Amino acid sequence: MSPELLSRALVVVGGLNWGLVGLARFDLVATLTGNRFGGTNAATRLVYLAVGTAAAVEAAKLVQELRD
Repeated sequence: MSPELLSRALVVVGGLNWGLVGLARFDLVATLTGNRFGGTNAATRLVYLAVGTAAAVEAAKLVQELRD
């Protein structure tokens, strides 16, 4: 998987997770890593860090595209 595709996929995962939090108060990442809503452990923090990094990369690309 290319870095660009991975970055976009992680942004989608983050967006879907936040959508579920807003719509149904359901934290998919926490659930998949064995936590309750809002709970964290090393696995959830790693996923959230990866999603946040991907979002920063995509934001930088968007800014660059808007400037061009």
